[in-house]
Amino acid sequence: MKKLAVFFAQGYEEIEALTVVDICRRGGVETDMVSVTGEREVTGSHGICVKTDKVFEELAFEDYAMLVLPGGMPGTRNLEAHSGLMAKVDEFYSKGKYIGAICAAPSIFGHRGILRGKRACSYPSFESHLEGAEVTSGPVEAAGNVITSRGMGTAIEFGLAILGIFCGEEKAVEMAEAIVYR
Repeated sequence: MKKLAVFFAQGYEEIEALTVVDICRRGGVETDMVSVTGEREVTGSHGICVKTDKVFEELAFEDYAMLVLPGGMPGTRNLEAHSGLMAKVDEFYSKGKYIGAICAAPSIFGHRGILRGKRACSYPSFESHLEGAEVTSGPVEAAGNVITSRGMGTAIEFGLAILGIFCGEEKAVEMAEAIVYR
């Protein structure tokens, strides 16, 4: 099952969310943009409004292989305040299904105890929230079914890492070359 959901809350970081969507869709991974606001249109932290594919309440979560949380402020706080989404993050983690977060959003995993004993990274000012993690300054950390990344500048690497999980490392390398990444 190769289907991802990227969640959008008011104040999300546009590049972090849309880069994952773009790379995964280019690579052939079905990727839904999902609003947690109840409305399809969601405005990011820099005033860019995006029309999502679905709203949270429409999701059949059993159809998804991964949940992705972009950062941004107040987007990260708004994602964490959504109790339904947090229940699904916990469920995916406990079932060994993939969860990913970038920038400030890995702090959500830290607050939920998901990062204990794992290598993880986040935006530097949020590293103190990665409770129990071995905090790194790497651009992306994959620890079992948990993927974290540092921020807007690492969004392409984050997207490629996710693509690699679902389509293989060779496909991720091909995609990096196709988008002229490094």
